[in-house]
Amino acid sequence: MIVIGMIVLALVVYLGYVLVRPEKF
Repeated sequence: MIVIGMIVLALVVYLGYVLVRPEKF
C-alpha cells in the first residue's frame, strides 16, 4: 500500500526531527 508507506515515512521523519531538535538547541 502506497498510503501506508507514506504514513510510515512521515512518522519516521517526524520522530527523527523531534529527536534531533533538542540536540541542536
